[in-house]
Amino acid sequence: MKKVAIYARVSTTEQAEKGYSIDAQIETVKKKCQLAERIVIREYVDRGISGKSIEKRVQLQQLIRDAKSGEFEEVWVWKTNRLARNNLDLLKVVDILEKSNVSFKSCTEEFDTSTAAGKLLLSVLASLGEFERKTIVENVQMGMKKRARLGKWNGGQVLGYKSVKDNGDSKKSKLQIVEAEAEIVRMIFNLYAGGKGLKSLVNHINKLGYRSKKGNMFAIATIRDILHNPLYIGKIRYNKMQNWSEKRRKGKSEKIILVEGEHEAIIDIDLWDKVQSLYKKKSYKPVRNYSGSYPLTGILKCPQCGGSMVAGKTKRKLKDGSYKIHQYYFCGEWRNKGIAACRSNGVRKNEIEECVFKKIREVLFNKTILKDVVDRMNEKRRNITKPKKERLEYINKKIKELELKKNKIFDLYEEGIFEKEDLSERVKSLSNQIKCNLEERDKLQQSVSEEQIEPIDYKLVTRVLAKFNQVLTKVEDEKKKLILNLVIQKIELDEQRMLKKITFAFDDQVKKYIFNGQEDASIYGTSSFSFSIIL
Repeated sequence: MKKVAIYARVSTTEQAEKGYSIDAQIETVKKKCQLAERIVIREYVDRGISGKSIEKRVQLQQLIRDAKSGEFEEVWVWKTNRLARNNLDLLKVVDILEKSNVSFKSCTEEFDTSTAAGKLLLSVLASLGEFERKTIVENVQMGMKKRARLGKWNGGQVLGYKSVKDNGDSKKSKLQIVEAEAEIVRMIFNLYAGGKGLKSLVNHINKLGYRSKKGNMFAIATIRDILHNPLYIGKIRYNKMQNWSEKRRKGKSEKIILVEGEHEAIIDIDLWDKVQSLYKKKSYKPVRNYSGSYPLTGILKCPQCGGSMVAGKTKRKLKDGSYKIHQYYFCGEWRNKGIAACRSNGVRKNEIEECVFKKIREVLFNKTILKDVVDRMNEKRRNITKPKKERLEYINKKIKELELKKNKIFDLYEEGIFEKEDLSERVKSLSNQIKCNLEERDKLQQSVSEEQIEPIDYKLVTRVLAKFNQVLTKVEDEKKKLILNLVIQKIELDEQRMLKKITFAFDDQVKKYIFNGQEDASIYGTSSFSFSIIL
């Protein structure tokens, strides 16, 4: 009998109500497998996750890894749109499965991916699923735009207000002022109108102990958004950004809806106009009188809070009246949130960059040091899964014990020693314990599988680092920053702000970039190109 893995997914309560529930999907697939004389060895379930993208689905990613390692021969789903609603994603997953000699089957759709006609049918089904998803999205957006034009709130958290049911309808909401939060909003507007800059304002607010709607410290970007949000003068703004999940800040819309809202304003129009006028005056950016890129931005970490360090400068006046510019890396948390979050912890740009590049060259050209680094990393890799494996062994033993107890109760019932009513609660309790242990086992197995990696090959490391250094010495500053951010995971400093360690992280993306697609047997011949090194 062929070994089968079942994949099931549900994204919303509406789908569950329409009969798409996880239990219903798995039950249907199991019946189909039984008729086809297949044995189900594992179930992969993603709950409450949209079919828009495959990247964030933990169980689907685990299924792909297990398929590559040959744990089953077929993958069954209730319907193709459970696997993916995006044509490209579906075909991509099916292609990965086929390359691993794993077939893909659907309970409700007949196709054979081993033939050209079958692949065409699968592509058509995927296109229909994608069309269905986009139609749902368009219908939802249409409804939200209609509500916005009527001055109604479409939901979401915003400082100064809370969402409450609109006329008792749980699916519709309206805004109600939260006075304690509204006071913070008024303070922000008044302080800015009184002359405080964004950096000074955020520092002041955080030092007073105020926090954002989500309980975090305020950042400059948060304050800026509050000062520009027309919600606070009683207006509803909608459709400012489009397709945020994919385009982020590049998805600005030209068709912004801005109307009078049904909610009460927190800020009066005079204060609003004053703040907007002041912001426009302050938004002028003078020409930078210093040059130079900051290649360690993002990967250099603050020695105090661990956050990323950002570019900065200080200006000192000389005796002749001229100014000398010093370039630094400063803590990003301090820069954005003030001294309540962290201190500046500045390090001279040229000094830290020289230390980093010197350390890399030092290791590259000293085989003894590099060999020692690789040996230490391999020892660490061997020990990383040990506690989880021990826990997994204990969980498996516990599951067997609970199942034996459950079977013993069934035996007592069959022998007529106890009535069904006397045993039902005990059986229910044991079943719940088994379920909890199975869930923990699945998580542990997934974690161990992800961390079960081959030892780092010393020759591979020397080859890759040499190529990395070669590429790094040839490129201009902007590309140098890209390569460093691609290859180096983090650069840590000690309490004296001196270089402590550099963590490299190499994967297929790095391989593709630094080797520029050139074939190399020592690199491309490896089964796995994922490893980290700490210098």
